[in-house]
Amino acid sequence: MTSTSTPPGLARFNALEEHAASAALHEACASTAWGRRLLAARPYATPEDLYRASDAATAELTAEDLAEAMAGHPPIGRPKPGDPTSAREQRGMAGASEDLKAEMLELNLAYQEKFGHVFLICATGRTGEQMRDAVKERIGNSPEQERETVRTELGKINRIRLARLVEEDA
Repeated sequence: MTSTSTPPGLARFNALEEHAASAALHEACASTAWGRRLLAARPYATPEDLYRASDAATAELTAEDLAEAMAGHPPIGRPKPGDPTSAREQRGMAGASEDLKAEMLELNLAYQEKFGHVFLICATGRTGEQMRDAVKERIGNSPEQERETVRTELGKINRIRLARLVEEDA
C-alpha cells in the first residue's frame, strides 16, 4: 500500500492515534463493539475495505450492541440540537408541515412503546412523508423482523457517515 493510492481522508483516518480514531468512529456509530472491530482492522487500503469491515461488524452486533448504537440516534423529526450530522441526515423533516411533524411524534412514541427504542431509518435523501410511511409499515413488524431491519438501516447510516469521514480533503 502506498500513500499515493490511499485517498487523503482515509490516509488521515489510518494515521490517527487510537483515541482519536476511536472518537471518530464513535461519531459514526455509538456501538463500542463496532468501533473496536473497525479500529482493530486499521489500516485500510481503500474506502471500500473500510465499508466492508463496517458491514461485517454491523452484521455481528448483538441485540445489546444494536441498542447501544441506536441510543446514539435522535428520534426522526427531532435532531440533536447543535448536531449538524443529525440535522443534515434529517433534512427531509425540516420543511415538513406541523401536521406531519405531529404525526411523526405520535408514530415515534408508538414505535418506541412497542420496540423499546427509537425508530431508526437511513433518513438521508428521504422526505418526511417517506419516513412517516416507513414507520407506519415497520410498526407492524415482529421484534425479530424489526431488529434485522434496524441492522440494515444502521449499516446504511454507518456507510454514509464513514464516507464523510474518509472522503474529506482536509
